Amino acid sequence: MNFRPLHDRVVVRRLTAEEKSKGGIIIPDTAKEKPQEGEVVAVGPGARDESGKVVALDVKAGDKILFGKWSGTEVRIDGEELLIMKESDIMGVIA
Repeated sequence: MNFRPLHDRVVVRRLTAEEKSKGGIIIPDTAKEKPQEGEVVAVGPGARDESGKVVALDVKAGDKILFGKWSGTEVRIDGEELLIMKESDIMGVIA
């Protein structure tokens, strides 16, 4: 990928949604919600604080994260659907 996010932005790849429910019911594409879990693909250098110092981000490429339902902007980079969001839109890292 030849894209580098700026400041405190993060590029995220959504994880695929489950095809079946826990009870074994197959969920059609039209009824699926977009997953709120993703994998960090790239991160920016960080935001600047009031004194002008760059504050590094808490997430790194490869982290699995949980984000808000309406977070980020959907973009297509190299033919792949990705999200670009601010680090503050990320709720947490999945261990």
